[in-house]
Amino acid sequence: MRAGLVRRGLSFCVVAAVAVAVGAPVAGASQSLDSGATGISLSVNSKGEALITYTAHGKVKHVLAWGAVNASPPSASGKQVAFSLDYAGGYGKYHKMYWKTFGGSCGHYDGPALAWEVAACKAPDGSYWALQSWQRGLPDYGVAASGRSDEMELHLSHWTGALPVLTVKTDHVPGGDDKLFGAFTYSGGGVYGFKASGSGVPLDTFGRNLYLDTFGSAYGSGWKRENSFLSHSPGGTFCYSLTRHGSHPSGTGTKYRITVEGPGVTPDVEWAGTASGKLSASAHAAVLSALKALHDSQCTSG
Repeated sequence: MRAGLVRRGLSFCVVAAVAVAVGAPVAGASQSLDSGATGISLSVNSKGEALITYTAHGKVKHVLAWGAVNASPPSASGKQVAFSLDYAGGYGKYHKMYWKTFGGSCGHYDGPALAWEVAACKAPDGSYWALQSWQRGLPDYGVAASGRSDEMELHLSHWTGALPVLTVKTDHVPGGDDKLFGAFTYSGGGVYGFKASGSGVPLDTFGRNLYLDTFGSAYGSGWKRENSFLSHSPGGTFCYSLTRHGSHPSGTGTKYRITVEGPGVTPDVEWAGTASGKLSASAHAAVLSALKALHDSQCTSG
């Protein structure tokens, strides 16, 4: 789906550059910096700052980031942490071309493996910074991408400790379609938002869409975007059935992957696995028991 036009898929509970003022924080996520970036480098210093240099849209850019680490738990009255970003390379913060004398480096990264990694560094204070790049804005239902919608988005993160956790289970209904369900959690709690549009676009800084790709489906060979859907309160749970959507065929494939932006400024995470195929009666019963254990009224075992 195109960035900004995320549609919430029917779960089986119910059958670009970012324009940012210099120094101003934007919505919390593994923060999106730009699209179509090449020649990317990352450097960090002892002041808790990162300098990202890259070329996009025909221009060399120097972006200074600071002021955020990890994520806050969901709060209806709160706001998620977010970087302050200076696209003038420090001129807005320091009133000079700070990027020329930044003096940082990219220390050896010894943290957890990252999906879609472009660069990762260990800062002098022991925290981690990373850049990831992936195609968040693909169109739904295997529709061929066009224009800017298929450009890679560049995301920045800064964290300490464990990554967010994306747990996914698969099911298959005999003679029917595949289903996926699970939970997205961070620091032992669910990741979810409080407001979303009718089409499933999060309207606060806590909500998250999970982006599902299918491989070897009726859409064609290779990976194709199926849809995206929201995680639910309070456990960060979700459920999705790869049924027909209007004129689009079932997206059931041979394997799947789900990518989701981390809460706050934590990294994006990905799950990948094969389709369940035909399940024995006992295996299917175990899957339904796991679904019931979500305690999510929006996800049924039907």
